[in-house]
Amino acid sequence: MRIYDISMPLRAGMPCYTGNAPYRRVVEKAIANGDSANGSRIEFGAHSGTHVDAPWHFERDGYPVDRIPLEHLVGPARVVQVSRPDCVDRADLEALDWRGVERVLLKTRNSEHWKSGGLFEAKYVYLSGPGARFLAERSLKLVGIDSLGVEQYGSKDHPAHHALLRAGITLLEGLCLADAPPGDYELFCGPLLVEGGDGGPARALLVDRR
Repeated sequence: MRIYDISMPLRAGMPCYTGNAPYRRVVEKAIANGDSANGSRIEFGAHSGTHVDAPWHFERDGYPVDRIPLEHLVGPARVVQVSRPDCVDRADLEALDWRGVERVLLKTRNSEHWKSGGLFEAKYVYLSGPGARFLAERSLKLVGIDSLGVEQYGSKDHPAHHALLRAGITLLEGLCLADAPPGDYELFCGPLLVEGGDGGPARALLVDRR
């Protein structure tokens, strides 16, 4: 059995989507300074690093992150490699075998960018509206992608978010899939249980039992 941690570390200077609150950790107690324990305070946006989007993020009548069905977050998942340099489009997805797929994680050149320590840049690989609508038609439980935002940077109408979230699909963004080969795994994903939240940072693990 092999376990892949596909999460982005929360750290100072980490990649941050434009306009989102940056990560900050403040040390409040330190044994080295004579305190009885080490203690700190952390500050970050709900969509920092690897995170889950709840329907409430974009839909007026959507449910919040603490009501995401747990069966969406745990279970069989397929990692698929998409080599297209600009976006994941419908044609890229139609060429794949979707039999038995409940959760899909889209691996693109973004993952190598994160692995190399790269900062946020606007020309990331995103999921197109037609691609998202194709996935919505598959009745999936979860769609993951290795970009901090599933939409094309600067999108005004957010077609990918709306297509997926309106279909009841949980969206997992900010994955680091560089070390996880394409194939079938078990996904374990735990977003923070933020009551009424529009999203939450998550730890995501892939288990390969082959």
